[in-house]
Amino acid sequence: MNTVNRDFPLKIKIGFKKVFDAYRESTPQTDAEKKLAESILSIEEKFPKLSSGICDFKLLPKYKEQIDTILNPLFPSVLGSNEIKFATIPFQDVAFKSSQRYKNIIAAAGPDFSLDIINFDEDQFYIMGCSIILSTYYGKKVDFRRSYYYNIPDERGMMKHYRLLYNADFVEIKKTEQAKEITEEDINELLESFEDISVWKEKFPPKSWIFNGFVIATLTDVSLSVSISDFKSNLLRLEKNGGFENTEFSRIFRSIFDLKDLMIGFTDYNEESETFERILFKEIPSFILNNKKSQLSKDALCSASYYKLFKQKEFYCVTDAERYHAMYPENLLYKKMLDQGMKSAIFASIVSDDKILGVLELVSPNANELNTINANKLRDIMPFLIDSVVRSKENLDNELELIIQEECTAIHSSVHWKFRQEASRYLHSINEGSPTFFREIIFEDIYPLYGQTDIKGSSEARNEATKQDLILQLTYIDELLRKLSNQSSLPIFEQMKFAIASFSQEIKENLQVDTERKIMNFISSEIIPLFKHIRQRNDTHRAWVDEYYKMIDMNTGFVYKFRKDYDESVMQTNKRLAALLDKKQQEAQRMYPHYFERFKTDGVEHNLYIGEAITKEKSFNKIYLKNLKLWQLQVTCEMENSFYRFKDSLPISLDVASMILVFNGSLSLRFRMDEKRFDVDGTYNARYEVVKKRVDKANIKGTEERVTQPGKIAIIYSQKEDEEEYLKYIYFLQNQKMLDEQIEILELEDLQGVTGLKALRVKVLYSKNNDKIKEYYTYEDLISHIEE
Repeated sequence: MNTVNRDFPLKIKIGFKKVFDAYRESTPQTDAEKKLAESILSIEEKFPKLSSGICDFKLLPKYKEQIDTILNPLFPSVLGSNEIKFATIPFQDVAFKSSQRYKNIIAAAGPDFSLDIINFDEDQFYIMGCSIILSTYYGKKVDFRRSYYYNIPDERGMMKHYRLLYNADFVEIKKTEQAKEITEEDINELLESFEDISVWKEKFPPKSWIFNGFVIATLTDVSLSVSISDFKSNLLRLEKNGGFENTEFSRIFRSIFDLKDLMIGFTDYNEESETFERILFKEIPSFILNNKKSQLSKDALCSASYYKLFKQKEFYCVTDAERYHAMYPENLLYKKMLDQGMKSAIFASIVSDDKILGVLELVSPNANELNTINANKLRDIMPFLIDSVVRSKENLDNELELIIQEECTAIHSSVHWKFRQEASRYLHSINEGSPTFFREIIFEDIYPLYGQTDIKGSSEARNEATKQDLILQLTYIDELLRKLSNQSSLPIFEQMKFAIASFSQEIKENLQVDTERKIMNFISSEIIPLFKHIRQRNDTHRAWVDEYYKMIDMNTGFVYKFRKDYDESVMQTNKRLAALLDKKQQEAQRMYPHYFERFKTDGVEHNLYIGEAITKEKSFNKIYLKNLKLWQLQVTCEMENSFYRFKDSLPISLDVASMILVFNGSLSLRFRMDEKRFDVDGTYNARYEVVKKRVDKANIKGTEERVTQPGKIAIIYSQKEDEEEYLKYIYFLQNQKMLDEQIEILELEDLQGVTGLKALRVKVLYSKNNDKIKEYYTYEDLISHIEE
């Protein structure tokens, strides 16, 4: 028998004193009971070691006959083929009495199998020993786990899951001289120190207590419930990581159905085209499509399966494809199954809101393994699968919309009516046979607003990430060459190391545009051929090279660690800021319809256009323009705050700086048909576009300081009346605790073709929570504040 040689607060003795005590104190009701008690108590007299306890477990076989006699009443033979039970000591692989079913399970697991509780490390093992002392000796229940589990393979190699329960009625705990008395204060400290094993070992020194007795362990087969739990966990990982792990899902379904050869498939259904496709869960094969990318659902199924899946929306079972095919040789589904070596199957519709989203396929190469009876097991897991497919479909739809918005022109809802109006005129002329063309869409007398929240120093951060990636890659190659040199010194290794040192120096001093190209040429022409050669020499060299390959992006050949962190940080920043801006835009549209567009670059920028021409009704008033200006300034503050609240969670540290550009007056907005986008119209109006592109790089006049700075909002303008207007907005938002008290009024350096620009610059007040009462303030709020 094997024991677990680990640190433990208890010195373990296997003893049966509690059993002897129970028979000594009992009052036999029959002669048979009296005879049994006398027989067991006589064993105690003859073999006192069985009462005082056995430390050396190797001696247990010597007492096998006596132990069987003592424990036989606890292991009735009539239940031996049903109960999974064994006598043992806690958390160790020792069984000195067991039921027949337990013996059969262990024998099927194979000679090399040993029982180990899953997810149970050394510290937990020690703390559980301490909990036995607290529970048995002090009467304090401190069990920190709900259940313990064993994973035991059966004779087919399929893993079965068993929950472990202990009966500790036959345990006696005693102190040794090394044991410490445990007070209430000690117990309180222990309950606060689960993660600190040193506290437990200080209160309960190793082997300072004596465990004398045994426990009765009972195993319950919970394979189905554990597999369903694994299924749900894997669905969550699917949504997080964006892909199925087909091998793991196949294992889970095999465990649920207890079928070793079971395989799973999935077919996505496109309701618009009524076709089966392979878009969702591409890692999983489709036995219905059988290597086809898509097929009409009615052509892919037989009439019976189509009716069952699409009309009744129920499971369709094929229990014996060979027999069915012999009966119905024209049935394409049965032939398709046999062509793929499958002889039984369950096809299940994925249905949500009475719509078919796809079909789950369970198939087996063995006839009758899948049938109408075990198909009912799917009912326990279908709700979770349906939810996951629904969310995956929604994610796919969002992704498609994103592609459309990025690749095509999405006509904003505020101006959609104008395009429909012109399209209607165009179509009407064509239908009447009059030659025509689609006229340009122009909105005149429109007031523009522009703003951006830009990532500061993005080029420098990207450049630094590139340097770190290149140095990391060269450092690993250099280290590997050093290891090789230690084994066999070759001049070529030194030459390569010299080249690496030269590249590293060039990266640190002045990263050139073609540095990456030169390094890649060096790696591909000299390093990779060397790695391919040494990888074949022995397992150690193979491990070194494989570790290198794990570091690099196989598409580019470069390490992409620091650049990935940078790109991830920029992506998260853009996503967060754009999501907030889009949400707030919905509120702004309710104030008064206007044209809105935003762009994600290294940060987020947006254009707003408002005016009579954009709305069909003649309802525009300058008050709506003022509302939008105040809204824009407030949202810029909120975007700054939103970034502040999550910037610490980014892979790398970034800062943003915000700017608003004020244009005094109105302009014309023209939809450029060739570029499928709006642009300002006219030479004078084009000056506005020039300023937008250049002003965030402008310096304060007479200095080298950029006007845009992290933590501050810069409002760029040219007219005194704009300054006076925005000062009112700033004063108001200062009162609302969104902006700091200090205001800078700055002159900017002249830009090419643009002079006389000025800026108001004010610090943003940051808070961890959005504690404003209102979602946005209106111009009326500002006027009310001024008049108070």
